Amino acid sequence: MQACVYNPAALPHLGRVTSPAVLPDPVNLPALHASHGGHWLRVGGQRSASPTSAVSKGDAIMAAADTPVLLINAPLVASRLGYPDLSGLDVLEAFAFIHPARFCVPTPRGLAEALGLPVPGGDEDVPEMLQRAAGALIAACRDPEWFEREGSWSALQSLERLRWPWAQVLKPHIAKPERAERWLFAKLPEWEETPERAAPRQVELAGPAVVEQLARMTGEGAEQREGQRAYAQDVARIFAPRSAPGRPHLGLAQAGTGIGKTLGYLAPASLWSAQSGGTVWVSTFTKNLQRQLRAESRRAWPAKRADGTPPVVVRKGRENYLCLLNLEDALQGGFAGRAAILAQLVARWGAYTRDGDMVGGDLPGWLGTLFRKRGIAALTDQRGECVYAGCPHYRKCFIERAARDSAQADLVIANHALVMVNAARARDPNQRPTRLIFDEGHHVFDAADSTFAATLSGQETIELRRWIIGPEREARGRRRGLAARLADLASYDEAGAEAIAAACKAGQLLPSDGWLQRLTENAPFGPIEALLAAVRAATYARDESGGVDAGYGIETEAAGLPGEVIEAASNAAEALAAIRVPLIRLGGRLEAILADPPDWLDGQGRARIEGARFALTWRIDLIAAWEALLDRLGGPADPEFVDWLAVDRSDAREFDVAIHRRWLDPMKPFARVVLEPAHGVLLTSATLTDRTTSDDVWASAIARSGAAHVESAPLLSAATSPFDYAARAEVLIVTDIRKGDLPALAGAYARLIEASGGGVLGLFTAIRRLRAVYGRVADRLARAGLPVYAQHVDPIDTGTLVDIFRDDPRASLLGTDALRDGVDVPGHSLRCVVLEQVPWPRPDILHKARRAAGGGSTYDDRIIRAKLAQAFGRLIRSKDDAGHFVVLSPSFPTRLLSAFPPGTPVLRVTLDEALHRVAAGVGGKDIDQQSADAPGAFLP
Repeated sequence: MQACVYNPAALPHLGRVTSPAVLPDPVNLPALHASHGGHWLRVGGQRSASPTSAVSKGDAIMAAADTPVLLINAPLVASRLGYPDLSGLDVLEAFAFIHPARFCVPTPRGLAEALGLPVPGGDEDVPEMLQRAAGALIAACRDPEWFEREGSWSALQSLERLRWPWAQVLKPHIAKPERAERWLFAKLPEWEETPERAAPRQVELAGPAVVEQLARMTGEGAEQREGQRAYAQDVARIFAPRSAPGRPHLGLAQAGTGIGKTLGYLAPASLWSAQSGGTVWVSTFTKNLQRQLRAESRRAWPAKRADGTPPVVVRKGRENYLCLLNLEDALQGGFAGRAAILAQLVARWGAYTRDGDMVGGDLPGWLGTLFRKRGIAALTDQRGECVYAGCPHYRKCFIERAARDSAQADLVIANHALVMVNAARARDPNQRPTRLIFDEGHHVFDAADSTFAATLSGQETIELRRWIIGPEREARGRRRGLAARLADLASYDEAGAEAIAAACKAGQLLPSDGWLQRLTENAPFGPIEALLAAVRAATYARDESGGVDAGYGIETEAAGLPGEVIEAASNAAEALAAIRVPLIRLGGRLEAILADPPDWLDGQGRARIEGARFALTWRIDLIAAWEALLDRLGGPADPEFVDWLAVDRSDAREFDVAIHRRWLDPMKPFARVVLEPAHGVLLTSATLTDRTTSDDVWASAIARSGAAHVESAPLLSAATSPFDYAARAEVLIVTDIRKGDLPALAGAYARLIEASGGGVLGLFTAIRRLRAVYGRVADRLARAGLPVYAQHVDPIDTGTLVDIFRDDPRASLLGTDALRDGVDVPGHSLRCVVLEQVPWPRPDILHKARRAAGGGSTYDDRIIRAKLAQAFGRLIRSKDDAGHFVVLSPSFPTRLLSAFPPGTPVLRVTLDEALHRVAAGVGGKDIDQQSADAPGAFLP
């Protein structure tokens, strides 16, 4: 989601919203607001004697059922009312139509700020604000300067036919244009082919030049940070020419929070790019950091070069971008009901988006959740089905534009997974990055673990079937199989046609719709389903975890397997080989056609065949990995890998059956695929090193970076945080909340949120406990004016939940791992982090294998210290931040206390004492400072 908040005064080119000094008239429609604190209804118009009143839940439901009412975030209101069939005039939908690609936090406060209206003082003021918000949106439609007018009239006609509730409200206010409006697919510009970028010049960066570039980027009068200057000069060393192939300059840089890490590496990166003419890739783990990088890069690069091309490009995986062919199919009948309305709103956004990024870009993250189903995912290329140049929108494709822009960019901002996949199987090997900076480098190990894994599962194999065969029976959509995608090849090349036919025939034995039901009925079809049935039976038979009764997923080691599994694996491997072999033949025929092209093969046809060949190679490699995995079952274990069987379950419902293979050390393939071909690589993070009391703090960073698997020695750099943790933070370990006492845990959370006045980030290690605590505290806190939101409970995506939390200083947010280090909320909105218990590693099969290889309990402690350090890092994001880090664990081990920054006071206290300190704030004058305990003392 776009990182800046819409300010009407600052964006005159987008159409000015009514000034707060002259409030728009409220629309003559009833408005409903529901929260955990109650329900409020305002009747239509503004002349009623008592326009807004508190109503019961039943009356609120009846009012919503009788007539369309104004509301905000219908799924959330439906959740609050316990009425899933709720419908009405969701003001967020109107906002998405009238102001596509603009940022808005989907709360009453956020909507008011986005439209320049007074923020409601309480829940009872929200219905009137909704009426005025609707009035402001209608006024925008009448404004001659409405920036997003083009396409609105045509879209509204389509939405009216789909019976969108807002269509009749907006129709009188959107005039028919004098000239016909261009359709989205005619409006989008085409990308242009560009020559291949020359190889970068070999340059060395001088230290004074790096410092001077950093000073230019920070600006005159900026605080001079010696640690930042030293860090920038250390980073510059990775850009030196390498001495030999396979020996990159590998830098590991620990950069404490507040050091100015981002500008510290962008300064040498921008200087090297300018002097060498090369491209630097910066990889992140979170979308929030990508948004921050895009903003910070403006200090070194303009938005556009003189020729109109962007020097900085954000690059993501294909599944993040709007697929124009999928959208066209949705607009022409592929979607029905509410999903068809979503497609129209996405089309509106597509005409105004910056880059077509639907996940973390400028598409509101809340838009898809308003429609409850996975409509957003269906509008992206989730399955790798792209037909490339065979698509009628190929020249306007957002994905292809991003790929071409990145090839010519000075800076490419990407994510860890994309960088690794691109290095492993890039369509153009010449575009693989050679200068790489991995920010949030502590996540590289986990990203490599996922990238280089192999999983043979029901879900994966059914996707392969759909890619080969295409739609079956009554399936809707544009999905096409191999035969349809390569029909012209089949008509021209007999051997290619035979290979396609053979692959399609063999693909019929892959799992199909209903496979999981057949497994539960012990009636599998085909060798792959038979294997999955045997895997499922063996996993249930050998489970000793108790996960079956608890409703969790279960797993078992792939050792000592029964004969039924081994026999089924052999048959399945033969079936997979029967698919792989004709695909290899087909790939050979495609290469032959490219080498000796027929007369009818034009440039676009060549591009389509190259795309098809790339997709074939990917599937061939995938099938080969599955065969290798199956060949190992029943044989001696490979010490390089960890194999296991699993039945994936959620709330006691099965959703997949799988055989997994992971590298024991995934940094081995990472070093071979990513590090060795590169010339310079940096891994940097505020938690890169292990905060251990031993002398070797770098051992973990070296092991989890791949440095041990390349010939060159890593360049080590450490810059400590400038923050005064002794004065700005306290760690409180609460000793009187017993483990497993759920009522006490919920009570502690509620009282801590009350003591802090909101601004609490609550982190849980189990979703079940999160939901239980939320259910016990949400109503009580809402009545006190302290709204609480929860991941895995509220029908809102994680990024939007964080936006809501950031926007409201009295809000609190409960979540799990995704919030532990994916939240950047500086300022008063986050002033207390509460951890429900020590984040012990889950003792699954993979963890046990790595624990045995990594030193036993010392391996566990290293993981826990890293998680604690990352969670604590959410608390202090700037020098003015202050707050408490609370752990509700009476048995917190002393050996883990080194996870917190040196000097941070750590106190073991009762809950009442913790509440007293949280209420007073860090350094509160009414607190006994226990002068005998120096800051940083680890109290027994």
